Amino acid sequence: MASMTLDDWKKRYSDKIKSPEQAVAVAGPGNRVFIGSGAAEPQTLVEALSACPNITDTEVVHILTLGVATYTEPKFGERFRHNAYFIGPNVRGAVAEGRADYTPIFLSEIPALFQSGRVVIDIALIEVSPPDSHGYCSYGVSTDIVKAAAESARLVVAEVNTQMPRALGDCFIHVRDIDFMVPSDRPILEAPQGEADELASCIARHIANLVEDGATLQLGIGTIPDAVLKYLDGARDLGIHTEMFSDGLIALVEKGVITNAEKTLHRGKIVASFVMGSRKLYDFIDNNPLVEFHPTEYTNDPFIIAQNDKMISINAAIEVDLTGQVCADSLGEMFYSGIGGQVDFTRGAARSRGGKPIIALPSTAKNETISRIVPCLKQGAGVVTSRGDVHYVVTEYGAAFLHGKTMRERALALIQIAHPKFRPWLLSEAKVRNLVYADQIELPVRMALYPEELERWIELREESRAFLRPLKLTDESMVRELFYKLSPESVHYRFFRMIKAMPHHKLQELLKTNYDLDMAMVVLTDSSETAEMIAIAHYLNDPHTNFAEAAFLVRDDWHGRGIGTTLLRALAEIARTHGFAGFTADVLAANHGMLRVFHKCGYSVESKLVEGVYSLKIPFVKEKND
Repeated sequence: MASMTLDDWKKRYSDKIKSPEQAVAVAGPGNRVFIGSGAAEPQTLVEALSACPNITDTEVVHILTLGVATYTEPKFGERFRHNAYFIGPNVRGAVAEGRADYTPIFLSEIPALFQSGRVVIDIALIEVSPPDSHGYCSYGVSTDIVKAAAESARLVVAEVNTQMPRALGDCFIHVRDIDFMVPSDRPILEAPQGEADELASCIARHIANLVEDGATLQLGIGTIPDAVLKYLDGARDLGIHTEMFSDGLIALVEKGVITNAEKTLHRGKIVASFVMGSRKLYDFIDNNPLVEFHPTEYTNDPFIIAQNDKMISINAAIEVDLTGQVCADSLGEMFYSGIGGQVDFTRGAARSRGGKPIIALPSTAKNETISRIVPCLKQGAGVVTSRGDVHYVVTEYGAAFLHGKTMRERALALIQIAHPKFRPWLLSEAKVRNLVYADQIELPVRMALYPEELERWIELREESRAFLRPLKLTDESMVRELFYKLSPESVHYRFFRMIKAMPHHKLQELLKTNYDLDMAMVVLTDSSETAEMIAIAHYLNDPHTNFAEAAFLVRDDWHGRGIGTTLLRALAEIARTHGFAGFTADVLAANHGMLRVFHKCGYSVESKLVEGVYSLKIPFVKEKND
């Protein structure tokens, strides 16, 4: 049966229809008034509320709203007091000046405040779609905390907007539960997203590298989440369980990338609690059975979120300190936004099988004059996500994995993804705080950026493969583990003497590389944070000859799979690109395996045997028969 027309529902519920002025006049002194969220702010009712001269000493509560917030203007100080559960741009000044309040709370827990009566809602001003033939109105673009507020309020006043899409899911209210209805026909508030700049695209690319086929995503609003979606064109069967989404998701649905086919909860469905975007987005969700809207006490419940395997949460931060504490709601002492759903989804993703909680932020602010990776959070800054909850932190310089890591490992990982010009300062501050070794090697100010483009999978013999990438300063523990898994023979072949221990001061010598004059490549069992190092190769520049000295080390149980040959070819290609004339190497005569690798490298090899050691010289000139 088709939905009833505007005239039909007006006739049927004529006793509930009021003018905006009549509807808001029910608010009395001392009342608490709830206003609908985001793009579903009931604009007509808000305007009438502010204009009503008889309303006084009224508390207004809501999360982020996109429209005007005239009730926070100084001239209304005696009439209204706003309490923000999430601070948006339209109320930020009032909160900062002390004319409005801020309540920090997880988004998943706000509904319980209303339902329990701890926060009594006298009047809920909401915006809904016209009722269908059964008398049900949809909450449309925002179910979030609106559903709990409407169900808990003493009086419900609904702006019934013919332009509100009819969203599906646990997102309906029957007309019998609405006390007053105000007809409306005005555009739904929009929040169009701009094109991602180079910085946002770079961060998004690092995040996209963490997304596996079949993963379920939580996305926030902003250029970075939308940019992430653009880098997922090649992914398969992605799913969505999120607090909100915007326009960027539509393209991946149309391309068949987002199918929700492998979700372990609500298979085949996009699950959200609200949307903010353009009219195209609102038309997309209209009566669309692909999308289910649920209230935030469900979508943001960490125990519900964790039921999605491979759950990936992506949330923003203002700054992150060297221990992993995340500030996301304040600029120092100034409250800026709110806790929102960051902790809900971080904890849910952390408990998901194969889940990955991600915190994303640019490395700097104010035209690269301020580092957002900091030794300590600013005075008064709030910790939204604790150091114990953080897993991944991503900037334009890469991803740092912190979970289960020591303070030393965390500090080094975060310094490596900080802006290069701030890295020496951060390392110095880390030493002052004893977060790292006092003799930790310094990072050159003009050190080349980590060459991400050199990362790749390599095919090995025995139908296996491994991950090849440049060495990182944070690889110290992996290099240490590699050393202790070597046979005495392999240690002797590499270092020309027996070494029984590899303490920190010796390991640092192996970690020195600047990606320009010196280079080191490693081979890992895979690209995950639990990967093991199975090989490492270095070359060191000799400025007098323009040749580079090369050395290799492969774990014994991975011998015979072509790793040495692959590493040599990769290093040679990098050295040639940097203008080196060739390699030199010293190899023990008994090290037949390494000698074979050098002699079949595709270049001519000059060798000289002196006291059991072959001195090799390998100009980068292809052999004639090659």
